[in-house]
Amino acid sequence: MLKLKLHHIGLCVDNIERHRPIYTAVGYAERTDVIHDPAQTAYVQFFLLSGADHYLELVAPDGPESKLARAVKKNQLLNHLCYAVSDVAETCRSLEKAGWRLISEPEPAVAFEGRSIAWIASPDMLIVELVEAGPPGSL
Repeated sequence: MLKLKLHHIGLCVDNIERHRPIYTAVGYAERTDVIHDPAQTAYVQFFLLSGADHYLELVAPDGPESKLARAVKKNQLLNHLCYAVSDVAETCRSLEKAGWRLISEPEPAVAFEGRSIAWIASPDMLIVELVEAGPPGSL
């Protein structure tokens, strides 16, 4: 059986600065500054609610050609779930055997200090990000 730990919930917004107060007003604390991830064509920022064991990620397109531009236009707020795993490539292989579709091969991610991420879709099209689990205290 796979060992998946919810790492964060990704929300797609048009502008992080504009949406940040919505979440800080209810107790989410900024865990990171805004990070530009050119590979994902996005700006991201992570937040943590006191007592929670997972993060909230606001994701915004970095321009009109961003992979996220269509989701923003369609107001698709829930963008993805992310799970921390010990081995991203092995987890991808296991999920593919279970009928999931690989969207992108594992690659280093700026937001996670170069740890590996991959994108995969469930048979019913839930988009899931897998991130290599980091050391205690890391994002």
